[in-house]
Amino acid sequence: MTTLVAYIPFLYPLNVFHELWYLLLLPLAFGISVIYKAVRMHTLERFWREVVVMTLQIVLAMIILALALVVLVVRVVPRLPAE
Repeated sequence: MTTLVAYIPFLYPLNVFHELWYLLLLPLAFGISVIYKAVRMHTLERFWREVVVMTLQIVLAMIILALALVVLVVRVVPRLPAE
């Protein structure tokens, strides 16, 4: 069998942000907020304020969802009856 020289992304992913993947949430939320607000707002008077508010809402929602999942996995799932 010959060895593959080409990069195959799904078989051999890059190990760039494995430890710090959660830091990518900020630019992702900011980009989503900028695009959404640019499309939805009729006037751009308070554009950046609205973008910052929506970015914070996305980040806080993700933090709350992560904490809820931790509570579910650590507290609730071990108490379920196993058969």
